[in-house]
Amino acid sequence: MKLKQHRRSAIKAAIATAIIAFLPALAMAEGGTLADIKARGQLTVGTEAAYEPYEYVENGVIVGYGHDILEYMATKLGVKLVQLNLPFQGLLPGLMSHKFDFVATSVGITEERAKRFAFSRPVGIVHAMLVVNATNKTIVKPDDAVGKTVGTQMGSQAQPVIQEFERQMKAKSGKGFAELKLFQAYPDVSVALKNGTLDIGVIPSNVLSVQMRRQPGAFKAIGEVGEPRLLGWVANPQDPAIRTFINQTLEEMQANGKLVELQKKWFGEALNLPTSGYLPKGAL
Repeated sequence: MKLKQHRRSAIKAAIATAIIAFLPALAMAEGGTLADIKARGQLTVGTEAAYEPYEYVENGVIVGYGHDILEYMATKLGVKLVQLNLPFQGLLPGLMSHKFDFVATSVGITEERAKRFAFSRPVGIVHAMLVVNATNKTIVKPDDAVGKTVGTQMGSQAQPVIQEFERQMKAKSGKGFAELKLFQAYPDVSVALKNGTLDIGVIPSNVLSVQMRRQPGAFKAIGEVGEPRLLGWVANPQDPAIRTFINQTLEEMQANGKLVELQKKWFGEALNLPTSGYLPKGAL
Protein backbone atom coordinates (compact mmCIF):
# COMPACT_ATOMS: atom_id res chain seq x y z
CA MET A 1 0.00 0.00 0.00
CA LYS A 2 2.77 2.43 0.97
CA LEU A 3 4.66 1.53 -2.20
CA LYS A 4 1.59 2.33 -4.33
CA GLN A 5 1.14 5.66 -2.54
CA HIS A 6 4.80 6.47 -3.06
CA ARG A 7 4.48 5.70 -6.77
CA ARG A 8 1.38 7.86 -7.09
CA SER A 9 3.17 10.74 -5.32
CA ALA A 10 6.19 10.35 -7.57
CA ILE A 11 4.02 10.33 -10.70
CA LYS A 12 2.11 13.38 -9.48
CA ALA A 13 5.35 15.26 -8.81
CA ALA A 14 6.73 14.27 -12.21
CA ILE A 15 3.60 15.53 -13.97
CA ALA A 16 3.78 18.79 -12.06
CA THR A 17 7.44 19.23 -12.97
CA ALA A 18 6.64 18.52 -16.62
CA ILE A 19 3.87 21.12 -16.59
CA ILE A 20 6.30 23.69 -15.20
CA ALA A 21 8.96 22.79 -17.75
CA PHE A 22 6.61 23.32 -20.66
CA LEU A 23 4.97 26.54 -19.56
CA PRO A 24 4.63 28.92 -22.51
CA ALA A 25 7.29 31.53 -23.01
CA LEU A 26 4.77 34.22 -22.08
CA ALA A 27 4.78 32.92 -18.54
CA MET A 28 8.54 33.05 -18.20
CA ALA A 29 9.78 35.60 -15.69
CA GLU A 30 13.35 36.45 -16.68
CA GLY A 31 15.45 38.30 -14.18
CA GLY A 32 14.80 38.84 -10.53
CA THR A 33 14.62 42.56 -9.91
CA LEU A 34 11.78 45.04 -9.71
CA ALA A 35 13.24 46.76 -12.79
CA ASP A 36 12.86 43.47 -14.71
CA ILE A 37 9.20 43.20 -13.67
CA LYS A 38 8.47 46.78 -14.68
CA ALA A 39 10.25 46.30 -18.00
CA ARG A 40 8.05 43.26 -18.76
CA GLY A 41 4.97 45.15 -17.67
CA GLN A 42 3.70 42.20 -15.65
CA LEU A 43 4.15 40.54 -12.29
CA THR A 44 4.06 36.77 -12.80
CA VAL A 45 3.44 34.57 -9.76
CA GLY A 46 2.93 30.86 -9.21
CA THR A 47 -0.14 29.78 -7.23
CA GLU A 48 -2.01 26.61 -6.38
CA ALA A 49 -5.53 28.04 -6.25
CA ALA A 50 -7.09 25.35 -4.06
CA TYR A 51 -6.88 26.73 -0.54
CA GLU A 52 -9.97 28.78 0.18
CA PRO A 53 -10.16 31.57 1.24
CA TYR A 54 -6.44 32.25 0.64
CA GLU A 55 -6.53 31.43 -3.06
CA TYR A 56 -9.13 29.50 -5.02
CA VAL A 57 -11.04 29.50 -8.30
CA GLU A 58 -14.52 30.97 -8.53
CA ASN A 59 -16.38 31.29 -11.83
CA GLY A 60 -13.20 30.41 -13.68
CA VAL A 61 -10.96 33.06 -12.12
CA ILE A 62 -8.57 33.06 -9.17
CA VAL A 63 -9.88 34.98 -6.18
CA GLY A 64 -9.14 35.16 -2.47
CA TYR A 65 -7.16 36.96 0.19
CA GLY A 66 -3.82 36.37 -1.54
CA HIS A 67 -5.15 37.51 -4.89
CA ASP A 68 -6.30 40.82 -3.41
CA ILE A 69 -2.84 41.39 -1.91
CA LEU A 70 -1.26 40.64 -5.28
CA GLU A 71 -3.54 43.13 -7.04
CA TYR A 72 -2.34 45.77 -4.58
CA MET A 73 1.29 44.88 -5.35
CA ALA A 74 0.76 44.93 -9.13
CA THR A 75 -0.95 48.32 -8.92
CA LYS A 76 1.92 49.61 -6.81
CA LEU A 77 4.40 48.48 -9.46
CA GLY A 78 2.21 49.78 -12.29
CA VAL A 79 2.12 46.38 -14.03
CA LYS A 80 -0.38 43.67 -14.96
CA LEU A 81 -0.83 40.71 -12.61
CA VAL A 82 -0.45 37.23 -14.14
CA GLN A 83 -1.35 34.61 -11.52
CA LEU A 84 -0.62 31.09 -12.75
CA ASN A 85 -2.61 28.22 -11.24
CA LEU A 86 -0.25 25.24 -10.99
CA PRO A 87 0.11 22.01 -8.97
CA PHE A 88 1.76 22.68 -5.61
CA GLN A 89 4.49 20.10 -6.29
CA GLY A 90 5.77 22.18 -9.19
CA LEU A 91 5.76 25.60 -7.56
CA LEU A 92 9.10 25.58 -5.76
CA PRO A 93 10.98 23.90 -8.67
CA GLY A 94 9.42 26.47 -11.01
CA LEU A 95 10.51 29.29 -8.72
CA MET A 96 14.12 28.12 -8.75
CA SER A 97 14.16 28.08 -12.57
CA HIS A 98 12.62 31.57 -12.75
CA LYS A 99 9.35 30.49 -14.35
CA PHE A 100 7.69 33.19 -12.25
CA ASP A 101 8.75 36.05 -9.97
CA PHE A 102 7.70 34.42 -6.71
CA VAL A 103 5.35 31.84 -5.23
CA ALA A 104 2.15 33.44 -3.97
CA THR A 105 0.37 30.50 -2.43
CA SER A 106 0.03 29.52 1.21
CA VAL A 107 3.28 27.71 1.98
CA GLY A 108 3.86 26.47 5.53
CA ILE A 109 7.05 27.97 6.97
CA THR A 110 9.07 24.96 8.05
CA GLU A 111 12.68 24.67 9.14
CA GLU A 112 13.57 22.48 6.15
CA ARG A 113 12.00 24.79 3.55
CA ALA A 114 13.36 27.97 5.17
CA LYS A 115 16.94 26.73 4.68
CA ARG A 116 16.42 26.53 0.91
CA PHE A 117 13.89 29.22 0.03
CA ALA A 118 13.47 32.91 0.88
CA PHE A 119 10.22 33.13 2.84
CA SER A 120 8.36 36.40 3.16
CA ARG A 121 6.94 37.58 6.46
CA PRO A 122 3.78 35.58 7.25
CA VAL A 123 0.68 36.30 5.19
CA GLY A 124 -1.50 33.91 7.15
CA ILE A 125 -1.79 31.52 10.04
CA VAL A 126 -3.66 28.28 10.56
CA HIS A 127 -4.97 26.95 13.86
CA ALA A 128 -6.28 23.41 14.42
CA MET A 129 -9.76 24.19 15.75
CA LEU A 130 -11.97 21.90 17.81
CA VAL A 131 -15.51 22.25 16.50
CA VAL A 132 -18.89 20.93 17.62
CA ASN A 133 -22.44 21.13 16.33
CA ALA A 134 -23.90 24.49 17.39
CA THR A 135 -26.73 22.70 19.24
CA ASN A 136 -24.30 20.84 21.50
CA LYS A 137 -24.49 22.24 25.05
CA THR A 138 -22.32 19.69 26.89
CA ILE A 139 -18.99 19.92 25.08
CA VAL A 140 -17.63 23.39 25.78
CA LYS A 141 -13.86 23.04 26.14
CA PRO A 142 -11.03 20.83 24.80
CA ASP A 143 -10.86 18.69 27.97
CA ASP A 144 -14.46 17.61 27.32
CA ALA A 145 -13.11 15.44 24.48
CA VAL A 146 -12.52 12.61 26.97
CA GLY A 147 -14.75 9.68 25.98
CA LYS A 148 -16.04 11.44 22.84
CA THR A 149 -15.86 10.54 19.17
CA VAL A 150 -13.39 12.88 17.49
CA GLY A 151 -12.66 13.17 13.77
CA THR A 152 -10.49 14.93 11.22
CA GLN A 153 -9.17 14.53 7.68
CA MET A 154 -6.95 11.51 7.08
CA GLY A 155 -3.32 12.43 6.35
CA SER A 156 -3.86 16.10 7.16
CA GLN A 157 -1.59 18.18 9.37
CA ALA A 158 -4.42 18.12 11.92
CA GLN A 159 -4.18 14.33 12.32
CA PRO A 160 -0.85 14.16 14.21
CA VAL A 161 -1.87 17.23 16.22
CA ILE A 162 -5.04 15.63 17.55
CA GLN A 163 -3.26 12.31 18.12
CA GLU A 164 -0.68 14.12 20.24
CA PHE A 165 -3.49 15.88 22.12
CA GLU A 166 -5.08 12.52 22.96
CA ARG A 167 -1.70 11.17 24.09
CA GLN A 168 -1.37 14.13 26.46
CA MET A 169 -4.91 13.56 27.76
CA LYS A 170 -4.15 9.92 28.51
CA ALA A 171 -0.93 10.87 30.26
CA LYS A 172 -2.83 13.34 32.45
CA SER A 173 -6.05 11.50 33.20
CA GLY A 174 -5.57 7.97 31.89
CA LYS A 175 -8.49 8.45 29.51
CA GLY A 176 -8.67 9.27 25.81
CA PHE A 177 -11.26 9.57 23.06
CA ALA A 178 -13.96 6.95 22.55
CA GLU A 179 -12.76 6.83 18.93
CA LEU A 180 -10.71 8.85 16.46
CA LYS A 181 -12.40 8.79 13.04
CA LEU A 182 -10.43 9.75 9.93
CA PHE A 183 -12.29 11.11 6.89
CA GLN A 184 -11.32 11.60 3.27
CA ALA A 185 -11.94 15.37 3.33
CA TYR A 186 -12.88 18.17 5.74
CA PRO A 187 -16.39 18.55 4.27
CA ASP A 188 -16.99 14.94 5.39
CA VAL A 189 -16.06 15.97 8.94
CA SER A 190 -18.62 18.77 8.80
CA VAL A 191 -21.34 16.44 7.54
CA ALA A 192 -20.62 13.99 10.38
CA LEU A 193 -20.87 16.83 12.91
CA LYS A 194 -24.21 17.89 11.50
CA ASN A 195 -25.72 14.40 11.45
CA GLY A 196 -24.49 13.58 14.95
CA THR A 197 -22.15 10.68 14.11
CA LEU A 198 -19.22 12.78 15.34
CA ASP A 199 -18.96 14.71 18.61
CA ILE A 200 -15.93 16.88 17.87
CA GLY A 201 -14.29 17.75 14.55
CA VAL A 202 -10.74 19.05 14.10
CA ILE A 203 -10.75 21.58 11.26
CA PRO A 204 -8.16 24.19 10.13
CA SER A 205 -9.22 27.73 11.01
CA ASN A 206 -9.28 28.90 7.38
CA VAL A 207 -11.53 26.00 6.34
CA LEU A 208 -13.74 26.63 9.36
CA SER A 209 -14.11 30.33 8.52
CA VAL A 210 -15.42 29.39 5.08
CA GLN A 211 -17.88 26.84 6.50
CA MET A 212 -19.17 29.29 9.09
CA ARG A 213 -19.68 31.92 6.39
CA ARG A 214 -21.60 29.50 4.19
CA GLN A 215 -23.53 27.79 7.00
CA PRO A 216 -24.00 30.47 9.68
CA GLY A 217 -25.08 29.06 13.02
CA ALA A 218 -24.25 25.45 12.14
CA PHE A 219 -21.01 25.04 14.12
CA LYS A 220 -19.15 26.54 17.04
CA ALA A 221 -15.48 26.37 18.01
CA ILE A 222 -14.63 25.27 21.56
CA GLY A 223 -10.85 25.75 21.41
CA GLU A 224 -7.73 24.83 19.49
CA VAL A 225 -4.96 22.26 19.81
CA GLY A 226 -1.30 22.22 18.88
CA GLU A 227 0.86 25.10 17.72
CA PRO A 228 -0.42 27.48 15.03
CA ARG A 229 1.22 27.11 11.61
CA LEU A 230 2.49 30.22 9.84
CA LEU A 231 2.04 30.59 6.08
CA GLY A 232 4.28 32.70 3.85
CA TRP A 233 5.09 33.45 0.24
CA VAL A 234 8.39 32.36 -1.25
CA ALA A 235 11.03 34.16 -3.32
CA ASN A 236 14.05 32.75 -5.10
CA PRO A 237 17.07 33.17 -2.78
CA GLN A 238 18.92 34.67 -5.76
CA ASP A 239 16.37 37.50 -5.92
CA PRO A 240 16.67 39.35 -2.59
CA ALA A 241 14.96 42.46 -4.00
CA ILE A 242 11.79 40.44 -4.58
CA ARG A 243 11.51 39.30 -0.98
CA THR A 244 12.28 42.82 0.22
CA PHE A 245 9.51 44.17 -2.00
CA ILE A 246 6.98 41.62 -0.67
CA ASN A 247 7.87 42.34 2.95
CA GLN A 248 7.89 46.11 2.55
CA THR A 249 4.52 46.06 0.79
CA LEU A 250 2.98 43.86 3.49
CA GLU A 251 4.33 46.28 6.12
CA GLU A 252 2.87 49.18 4.15
CA MET A 253 -0.54 47.44 3.92
CA GLN A 254 -0.44 46.71 7.65
CA ALA A 255 0.30 50.37 8.40
CA ASN A 256 -2.42 51.81 6.15
CA GLY A 257 -5.07 49.31 7.30
CA LYS A 258 -5.50 47.59 3.95
CA LEU A 259 -4.22 44.23 5.19
CA VAL A 260 -6.62 44.13 8.13
CA GLU A 261 -9.43 45.17 5.79
CA LEU A 262 -8.71 42.17 3.55
CA GLN A 263 -8.39 39.80 6.53
CA LYS A 264 -11.82 40.83 7.80
CA LYS A 265 -13.22 40.46 4.29
CA TRP A 266 -11.97 36.89 3.83
CA PHE A 267 -11.66 35.51 7.40
CA GLY A 268 -14.17 37.60 9.29
CA GLU A 269 -11.50 38.91 11.66
CA ALA A 270 -7.98 40.34 11.75
CA LEU A 271 -5.18 37.77 11.83
CA ASN A 272 -2.58 37.92 14.59
CA LEU A 273 0.62 37.62 12.58
CA PRO A 274 4.15 38.04 13.98
CA THR A 275 6.34 40.70 12.40
CA SER A 276 9.61 39.29 13.72
CA GLY A 277 11.02 35.98 14.88
CA TYR A 278 8.87 34.01 12.43
CA LEU A 279 11.74 32.31 10.59
CA PRO A 280 13.20 29.08 12.02
CA LYS A 281 16.83 28.72 13.00
CA GLY A 282 19.11 28.48 9.96
CA ALA A 283 16.62 30.19 7.61
CA LEU A 284 17.83 32.17 4.59
